[in-house]
Amino acid sequence: MFYRFIRPVARFVVWILNGHLHVFHQDRIPDGNYILAAPHRTWWEPILFALAASPKEFMFMAKIELFKNPILRFILNHAHAFAVDRKHPGPSTLKIPIKGLKQGNYSLIIFPSGTRHSNDLKGGTLAIAKLSGKPIVPVVYQGPLTFSGLLKRQSLNVCFGNPIHVDHKMKLNHDNEAKFGQQLQDAWDQIDHEQNPNFHYEAK
Repeated sequence: MFYRFIRPVARFVVWILNGHLHVFHQDRIPDGNYILAAPHRTWWEPILFALAASPKEFMFMAKIELFKNPILRFILNHAHAFAVDRKHPGPSTLKIPIKGLKQGNYSLIIFPSGTRHSNDLKGGTLAIAKLSGKPIVPVVYQGPLTFSGLLKRQSLNVCFGNPIHVDHKMKLNHDNEAKFGQQLQDAWDQIDHEQNPNFHYEAK
Protein backbone atom coordinates (compact mmCIF):
# COMPACT_ATOMS: atom_id res chain seq x y z
CA MET A 1 0.00 0.00 0.00
CA PHE A 2 2.74 2.50 0.98
CA TYR A 3 4.75 1.63 -2.15
CA ARG A 4 1.77 2.39 -4.37
CA PHE A 5 1.24 5.66 -2.52
CA ILE A 6 4.86 6.82 -2.62
CA ARG A 7 5.41 5.99 -6.32
CA PRO A 8 3.16 8.76 -7.74
CA VAL A 9 4.60 11.11 -5.13
CA ALA A 10 8.11 10.27 -6.33
CA ARG A 11 7.02 10.69 -9.96
CA PHE A 12 5.61 14.14 -9.14
CA VAL A 13 8.79 15.19 -7.31
CA VAL A 14 10.97 14.06 -10.23
CA TRP A 15 8.71 15.99 -12.61
CA ILE A 16 8.91 19.13 -10.46
CA LEU A 17 12.71 18.94 -10.09
CA ASN A 18 13.53 17.93 -13.63
CA GLY A 19 10.57 17.06 -15.83
CA HIS A 20 12.60 15.10 -18.36
CA LEU A 21 12.48 11.37 -17.53
CA HIS A 22 12.77 9.41 -20.77
CA VAL A 23 12.44 5.61 -20.89
CA PHE A 24 13.82 3.54 -23.76
CA HIS A 25 13.18 -0.09 -24.77
CA GLN A 26 10.68 -0.88 -22.04
CA ASP A 27 9.43 -3.57 -24.44
CA ARG A 28 12.54 -5.61 -23.58
CA ILE A 29 11.27 -6.21 -20.05
CA PRO A 30 10.01 -9.81 -19.71
CA ASP A 31 6.75 -10.90 -18.13
CA GLY A 32 6.79 -11.94 -14.49
CA ASN A 33 9.47 -11.12 -11.96
CA TYR A 34 13.03 -10.27 -12.90
CA ILE A 35 16.27 -8.78 -11.57
CA LEU A 36 16.99 -5.25 -12.72
CA ALA A 37 20.79 -4.91 -12.65
CA ALA A 38 22.55 -1.59 -13.15
CA PRO A 39 25.93 0.08 -12.71
CA HIS A 40 25.62 2.47 -9.75
CA ARG A 41 26.02 6.06 -10.95
CA THR A 42 23.80 8.24 -8.73
CA TRP A 43 21.85 7.91 -5.51
CA TRP A 44 18.53 8.66 -7.26
CA GLU A 45 18.80 5.83 -9.77
CA PRO A 46 16.63 3.36 -7.81
CA ILE A 47 13.78 5.87 -7.89
CA LEU A 48 14.10 6.41 -11.64
CA PHE A 49 14.37 2.69 -12.38
CA ALA A 50 11.28 1.93 -10.29
CA LEU A 51 9.35 4.65 -12.11
CA ALA A 52 10.61 3.54 -15.53
CA ALA A 53 9.53 -0.07 -14.98
CA SER A 54 6.17 0.79 -13.40
CA PRO A 55 3.68 -0.75 -12.63
CA LYS A 56 6.01 -3.53 -11.43
CA GLU A 57 6.86 -3.21 -7.73
CA PHE A 58 10.46 -3.69 -6.61
CA MET A 59 12.43 -4.62 -3.56
CA PHE A 60 15.98 -3.41 -3.15
CA MET A 61 18.99 -3.65 -0.88
CA ALA A 62 19.97 -0.74 1.35
CA LYS A 63 22.99 -0.46 3.60
CA ILE A 64 22.19 -1.22 7.20
CA GLU A 65 23.35 2.21 8.40
CA LEU A 66 20.32 3.83 6.73
CA PHE A 67 17.97 1.88 8.99
CA LYS A 68 19.33 3.58 12.12
CA ASN A 69 17.19 6.65 11.44
CA PRO A 70 13.61 5.81 12.56
CA ILE A 71 11.93 7.92 9.91
CA LEU A 72 14.11 6.59 7.12
CA ARG A 73 13.71 3.06 8.49
CA PHE A 74 9.92 3.37 8.27
CA ILE A 75 10.12 4.57 4.67
CA LEU A 76 12.60 1.88 3.63
CA ASN A 77 10.69 -0.95 5.29
CA HIS A 78 7.45 0.07 3.61
CA ALA A 79 9.15 0.58 0.25
CA HIS A 80 10.24 -3.10 0.15
CA ALA A 81 13.86 -2.35 1.13
CA PHE A 82 15.88 -4.78 3.25
CA ALA A 83 19.05 -4.10 5.20
CA VAL A 84 22.45 -5.39 4.11
CA ASP A 85 25.58 -5.23 6.21
CA ARG A 86 28.27 -4.75 3.57
CA LYS A 87 31.09 -5.53 5.99
CA HIS A 88 29.48 -8.72 7.27
CA PRO A 89 26.86 -9.89 4.74
CA GLY A 90 24.75 -12.73 6.05
CA PRO A 91 22.50 -15.39 4.45
CA SER A 92 19.59 -12.94 4.35
CA THR A 93 21.39 -11.00 1.62
CA LEU A 94 20.45 -13.84 -0.73
CA LYS A 95 17.47 -15.45 1.02
CA ILE A 96 15.24 -12.36 1.13
CA PRO A 97 15.45 -11.43 -2.58
CA ILE A 98 15.29 -15.07 -3.73
CA LYS A 99 12.13 -15.64 -1.68
CA GLY A 100 10.53 -12.45 -2.94
CA LEU A 101 11.30 -13.28 -6.57
CA LYS A 102 10.11 -16.90 -6.34
CA GLN A 103 6.89 -16.14 -4.47
CA GLY A 104 5.86 -13.69 -7.13
CA ASN A 105 5.58 -10.63 -4.94
CA TYR A 106 8.25 -8.28 -6.24
CA SER A 107 11.08 -7.90 -8.72
CA LEU A 108 14.52 -6.78 -7.56
CA ILE A 109 16.65 -3.71 -8.25
CA ILE A 110 20.31 -4.45 -7.62
CA PHE A 111 23.65 -2.76 -8.20
CA PRO A 112 26.19 -5.59 -8.56
CA SER A 113 29.13 -3.26 -7.91
CA GLY A 114 27.55 -2.34 -4.57
CA THR A 115 28.80 1.24 -4.67
CA ARG A 116 29.13 4.17 -7.07
CA HIS A 117 32.90 4.10 -6.52
CA SER A 118 33.57 0.47 -7.42
CA ASN A 119 33.68 -1.47 -10.68
CA ASP A 120 33.99 -4.87 -9.00
CA LEU A 121 30.99 -7.01 -9.92
CA LYS A 122 29.76 -9.19 -7.10
CA GLY A 123 28.78 -12.85 -7.44
CA GLY A 124 25.58 -12.24 -5.46
CA THR A 125 23.63 -11.17 -8.53
CA LEU A 126 24.53 -14.39 -10.32
CA ALA A 127 23.59 -16.48 -7.28
CA ILE A 128 20.21 -14.76 -6.90
CA ALA A 129 19.41 -15.28 -10.59
CA LYS A 130 20.44 -18.94 -10.52
CA LEU A 131 18.61 -19.83 -7.31
CA SER A 132 15.46 -17.85 -8.09
CA GLY A 133 15.26 -18.89 -11.73
CA LYS A 134 14.52 -15.31 -12.78
CA PRO A 135 16.13 -13.42 -15.68
CA ILE A 136 18.45 -10.45 -15.27
CA VAL A 137 17.53 -7.28 -17.14
CA PRO A 138 20.51 -4.94 -17.60
CA VAL A 139 19.62 -1.26 -17.36
CA VAL A 140 21.62 1.97 -17.45
CA TYR A 141 21.03 5.55 -16.42
CA GLN A 142 22.38 8.40 -18.51
CA GLY A 143 21.91 11.91 -17.22
CA PRO A 144 23.17 14.45 -14.70
CA LEU A 145 25.45 12.96 -12.08
CA THR A 146 25.15 15.83 -9.60
CA PHE A 147 22.11 17.28 -7.87
CA SER A 148 22.84 20.68 -9.42
CA GLY A 149 22.68 19.04 -12.85
CA LEU A 150 19.36 17.48 -11.91
CA LEU A 151 17.97 20.89 -10.96
CA LYS A 152 19.19 22.34 -14.27
CA ARG A 153 16.67 19.97 -15.88
CA GLN A 154 19.22 18.04 -17.87
CA SER A 155 17.61 15.03 -19.53
CA LEU A 156 17.19 11.84 -17.45
CA ASN A 157 17.45 8.71 -19.59
CA VAL A 158 16.75 5.12 -18.52
CA CYS A 159 17.47 2.44 -21.09
CA PHE A 160 16.71 -1.28 -20.74
CA GLY A 161 18.70 -4.10 -22.33
CA ASN A 162 17.77 -7.62 -23.38
CA PRO A 163 17.23 -10.17 -20.59
CA ILE A 164 20.07 -12.44 -19.53
CA HIS A 165 19.03 -15.96 -18.54
CA VAL A 166 21.22 -17.90 -16.13
CA ASP A 167 21.38 -21.69 -16.48
CA HIS A 168 20.23 -23.27 -13.22
CA LYS A 169 22.93 -25.91 -13.71
CA MET A 170 25.72 -23.32 -13.70
CA LYS A 171 28.21 -23.75 -10.88
CA LEU A 172 28.79 -20.74 -8.66
CA ASN A 173 32.55 -20.55 -8.84
CA HIS A 174 35.11 -17.82 -9.49
CA ASP A 175 35.45 -18.53 -13.21
CA ASN A 176 31.71 -18.40 -13.88
CA GLU A 177 31.31 -15.29 -11.75
CA ALA A 178 34.05 -13.60 -13.77
CA LYS A 179 32.42 -14.62 -17.07
CA PHE A 180 29.05 -13.38 -15.89
CA GLY A 181 30.57 -10.13 -14.67
CA GLN A 182 32.06 -9.53 -18.11
CA GLN A 183 28.78 -10.45 -19.80
CA LEU A 184 26.91 -7.95 -17.68
CA GLN A 185 29.52 -5.24 -18.20
CA ASP A 186 29.38 -5.84 -21.97
CA ALA A 187 25.58 -5.52 -21.84
CA TRP A 188 25.83 -2.19 -20.02
CA ASP A 189 28.44 -0.93 -22.48
CA GLN A 190 26.23 -1.93 -25.40
CA ILE A 191 23.21 -0.12 -23.94
CA ASP A 192 25.29 2.98 -23.20
CA HIS A 193 26.61 3.04 -26.76
CA GLU A 194 23.18 2.38 -28.20
CA GLN A 195 21.60 5.21 -26.23
CA ASN A 196 24.39 7.79 -26.39
CA PRO A 197 27.92 6.79 -27.46
CA ASN A 198 29.23 10.12 -26.16
CA PHE A 199 28.05 9.53 -22.59
CA HIS A 200 30.90 8.93 -20.16
CA TYR A 201 30.56 8.14 -16.49
CA GLU A 202 33.13 9.11 -13.88
CA ALA A 203 32.54 8.47 -10.18
CA LYS A 204 32.26 11.73 -8.26
